[in-house]
Amino acid sequence: MPAELLRQCPFFARLDDTTLAAAAAGAQHRRVPGGEFFFHQGDLASHFYVLASGHARLSQITPEGRQVILGLAGPHHEIGIIAAIEGAIYPLDLQAIQDCVALAWDRAALGGLLETHPVLALRALRMVSGRFVELQDRYRELATERVERRVARALLRLVAQIGRPEDAGVTVAAPLARQDLAELTGTTLFTVSRILSAWEAQGIVSSGRERVTLRDPARLTRIAEDLPEASR
Repeated sequence: MPAELLRQCPFFARLDDTTLAAAAAGAQHRRVPGGEFFFHQGDLASHFYVLASGHARLSQITPEGRQVILGLAGPHHEIGIIAAIEGAIYPLDLQAIQDCVALAWDRAALGGLLETHPVLALRALRMVSGRFVELQDRYRELATERVERRVARALLRLVAQIGRPEDAGVTVAAPLARQDLAELTGTTLFTVSRILSAWEAQGIVSSGRERVTLRDPARLTRIAEDLPEASR
């Protein structure tokens, strides 16, 4: 049910039943087949989405025409809060990488919710500013950090956002090809393959076709934070 799904989303978490019911009532269901787009970079920001099932890819096209993957989204993730701003455009693409179902609010429905329930307006402001800070951090990483740290940070973010616990460790739940990871971290397929192969030999990760499992979070965290190896 929409209300139960929304309770698991940070944007709608801990709301009273009346506010949650109003939010659920204003939502429409949208199905997007794998490979299709929810929206494209530069489109008028017309809807705010919460994924109910499936996974989607967030990416941008640079002025030079190169695709940069900014992240993956899974169930309970909110995307497109910028639709609350009149005349705003989407700054990126949102593409389904599996068949997806989402709850969607058009600008009128979203605006009505924000006007009627000020707590949501405050959360929308925090979300917009938070996404801006995230983008700043990503660009700083790309500009200043060595590639091993970038790859480690990206994998840690992904398992935190869409990780699925398994016997061997925590697997990124969405399909993740090495080329995707290269675009996500601003490097080459060759470099990502070399890094993952070295980490596999050390027992830090295991990987296969469009699959990465984190086996030793502590060691990957040390790489991400540029800390020395713990004594053995």
